[in-house]
Amino acid sequence: MDEKAFESINVVPFIDVMLVLLTMVLTTASFVATGRIPVALPQAGHAQVEKKKDKTIDLTTDGGVRFDGESMSKEELERRLAGLPSDTQLLVRADRAIVFQAFVDVAELLKRLKFTRVALQTRAAAR
Repeated sequence: MDEKAFESINVVPFIDVMLVLLTMVLTTASFVATGRIPVALPQAGHAQVEKKKDKTIDLTTDGGVRFDGESMSKEELERRLAGLPSDTQLLVRADRAIVFQAFVDVAELLKRLKFTRVALQTRAAAR
């Protein structure tokens, strides 16, 4: 049982793997260094953007509802909102001490009328 000793090591597969890894590193190095992929964006002229003012719905602690500063009942609010397109931007501002049901009623009304652009205004917490 005469075993033959290793006289040489075949390093070609090892070199192939290292070249693939080196290629991957070099192709991604420019992306990592800049943090973005360079893209030549097309240019367009400056167009005037129509700035629409948000419609506001205020919910007060006494159960009142104000739409754009005008006090009204929830039924009147529903009539006013029904006349607006569903992509109108609405801003809901509610006092923190209101009964939660008042907020849920307004949210349900907005959902029923299929408004899709609704935001809630909050104040940043003090640090």
